Amino acid sequence: MNIPAVLPCSFNRLQCSTPPTHLLRLVIRKKGRLVCRLSHDNNKEDDSVQDNNNNSHQDNDQPLENTCLENNDGPQLNGLTGFEPWLKQDDTDDQLASESPLPGVKPQQLDESIRIPKETVEILRNQVFGFDTFFVTSQEPYEGGVLFKGNLRGQAAKTYEKVSKRMQEKLGDDYKFFLLINPEDDKPVAVVVPRMTLQPETTAVPEWFAAGAFGLVTVFTLLLRNVPALQSNFLSVFDNLDLLKDGLPGALMTAFLLGVHEVSHRLVATEIGIKLSIPYFVPSWQIGCFGAITRILNVVPNREDLLKVAAAGPLAGFCVGFILLLSGFMLPPTDGIGIIVDPSVFHESFLAGGIAKLYLGDVLQEGSPISVHPLVIWAWAGLVINAINSIPAGELDGGRIAFAMWGRKASARLSALSIGLLGICSLFNDVAFYWVVLIFFLQRGPIAPLSEEVTHPQNKYMALGVVVLFLGLLVCLPYPFPFSNQPAL
Repeated sequence: MNIPAVLPCSFNRLQCSTPPTHLLRLVIRKKGRLVCRLSHDNNKEDDSVQDNNNNSHQDNDQPLENTCLENNDGPQLNGLTGFEPWLKQDDTDDQLASESPLPGVKPQQLDESIRIPKETVEILRNQVFGFDTFFVTSQEPYEGGVLFKGNLRGQAAKTYEKVSKRMQEKLGDDYKFFLLINPEDDKPVAVVVPRMTLQPETTAVPEWFAAGAFGLVTVFTLLLRNVPALQSNFLSVFDNLDLLKDGLPGALMTAFLLGVHEVSHRLVATEIGIKLSIPYFVPSWQIGCFGAITRILNVVPNREDLLKVAAAGPLAGFCVGFILLLSGFMLPPTDGIGIIVDPSVFHESFLAGGIAKLYLGDVLQEGSPISVHPLVIWAWAGLVINAINSIPAGELDGGRIAFAMWGRKASARLSALSIGLLGICSLFNDVAFYWVVLIFFLQRGPIAPLSEEVTHPQNKYMALGVVVLFLGLLVCLPYPFPFSNQPAL
């Protein structure tokens, strides 16, 4: 796809994500004797374990802590496939590296003082959980936490509140409770981890310094993208810095739409109580800016709250960008302000092409350049930036929206489809290639677990999520219908 020099944007950007996380197969042995076993036949392997001592088999109804947690010598993990981000298998079976449930949390080597002791596990099983909330049928330690399987009683949201309150009364603030979905059988599982493992990581470079550096580069690329005379020869910029001021109006309009997007995220996040990091604006010499990367710093309460925060930015950006785009078509281009474009550029976006056909009618003819107000191009650029962040993949807004609406498993499959389409596009478009590399290293996910992932969002918020994804699709898809070749009367 050829991008016209006057168009500071493109549309065909998809994004990628990692595959869904999975629960695991765990076999623990001690001195040749089977200590505990949790089987998983996802790979269709023979899960049978040969026990040299038949008397060492444990009853299935016996609490797991009696077999796994009472071994003072410490069990050895002989087989493990990852339930990321909770667990991650190393190159050897007996060496494990754990990943924190939160993004930006440094993996820690947990000693016995951090691990949940047996007495605490007994309190969790017998006093915190119960018949009226979550009836535990089995449990299993991993690193410093414990994963409980069982039967959820009542509504997930109310159960989460009851269990959290009981855990607060019995154990204080030392532990964090998660109510998640087991991707194997789509049944709820409860996870308790020490809060000490959820401490955010520290970075060598202060966030404000790194974000400021990215911001300065983004300002330069926004100015450059709005000066067609400098785009053909990048090195000529240093000899013609005075020309960058010509790109100031377009850069300011694009920055305004970026600001609307980011401020909307923060307003909703502040209302809910979600903490966001400083935005890292991603510069692009092709389209000026790819948007901003914003990390979530604390645990999101539930899927509905995640949906509210993720949809707020692109929804506000689409609304403002759409109004500006309509205004640009309605404003007549004047001498010295109008931009000459070929009608073929409007084939780049179904939304822009449809509006152009609606307003310009037969004036829009294939092969006949026309003059449009520059606000059309500037608003279109803002719509594109919102659209590429709305594609359902990774930890981008679209990926978070898909996860909040349909859950971890479905959103992971949608992300895989997105990265596949992006890979195809990268064969024909250097922007798509640049974008897939960027997403792979910066935004591929997975999305950190929420406090409670079982409850679906309300229908009204689901509708908002669908609207955001649909608008992003309209901006990204090309306009396939030819414009009229008949001369205007």
